[in-house]
Amino acid sequence: MTIHWCGTGLSAIPGLRRLIDLGHDVVVWNRTIAKAEEAVGDVAKDIRAFDIQALADALKPGDIAVSMLPGDLHVPVAKICLENGANFVSSSYIAPEMRALDAQFKAAGLCSVNEVGLDPGIDHLMAHWLVADYRASEAYDPSLPIGFRSYCGGVPKHANPFRYKFSWSPLGVLKALRSPSRSIKDGKPFDVARPWDAISSYAAPLAQAESFEVYPNRDSLPFMQEYGFDPDWNVDLFVRGTLRLNGWTEAWKDVFAEVETLEGSAGDARLKEMSDQFWDENSYDEGEPDRVIMCVELKAGDAYHKTYVMDAWGDARGTAMARLVSVPVSLAIEAVLAGSIAPGVTAAPSDLGLIDTWMAEVRKLAQHVNVVDHTT
Repeated sequence: MTIHWCGTGLSAIPGLRRLIDLGHDVVVWNRTIAKAEEAVGDVAKDIRAFDIQALADALKPGDIAVSMLPGDLHVPVAKICLENGANFVSSSYIAPEMRALDAQFKAAGLCSVNEVGLDPGIDHLMAHWLVADYRASEAYDPSLPIGFRSYCGGVPKHANPFRYKFSWSPLGVLKALRSPSRSIKDGKPFDVARPWDAISSYAAPLAQAESFEVYPNRDSLPFMQEYGFDPDWNVDLFVRGTLRLNGWTEAWKDVFAEVETLEGSAGDARLKEMSDQFWDENSYDEGEPDRVIMCVELKAGDAYHKTYVMDAWGDARGTAMARLVSVPVSLAIEAVLAGSIAPGVTAAPSDLGLIDTWMAEVRKLAQHVNVVDHTT
């Protein structure tokens, strides 16, 4: 079985190199061969120019295609996997068009594994672990009010005036600012049109306690079912969101004010201008350390309250973001090869054995990983 790894952007390299170093049969595909050679040319034996038809011609039954490509290419790659009897892996969220392929992947006995990066990915593992831990605990009581919070953020290790730095094009961050979110607050749906309308403070129980600014993103509600919440649980709070350094709101207030006024093609063009400017002014310098913080918390009344935390930063191994996105992808690939993941379109696994194995690897990638029990 051959692994066809498509895309060698900044967030792809550590996981790709890991697979090659472990002796897996890997073909590397990238739109620009020179960039792929620069990234992994010292270890990769087979680097090819990415073209979806060329990939389709190369795929064999049982192979795995890994899409670290732009989001609009995930579903086309997944479809050619179905046509060729191959499996699919991506770190990205499951789009409705991908979800629609579930029955076909199941019928073919093939896997489409998604949401196995950092966020989404490691956060899912932590959430599944906490729900299983709560259900197995003496504190478990279906009538207790449930509070769930999951926050993740990539920030500079050393704060800058903008309170943020970019690992890649800022355009995605700017577009996300225009996206509404839905979560649960005080037992009711909490709909927010723009992130800056719902910024709050969060005290993260890290090795040294630290507070951050946080806000909800996307639609959190489907993840209650994904994480195994019972429909009759009394859910008072459920939010998946983004974490930023304190001072971010003030530093970005002019950005918020302008983004809110942008519309149509002219607005998109202005976003691109802003993205280029921010990349020039606030991208990481060579060797400058980034930082990733993740906190996933489950509380049931006063009986159960734990937070799974992770704090990681760039070091001699490279950026924390790249390690924590791509190495879990490589673990998912190995799980598919081992037959440890059921056919169909799935997200990060809920199997406790896989979670323990993957989190053991995450502990090697991050400088601090811990489960904090607030009741002791």
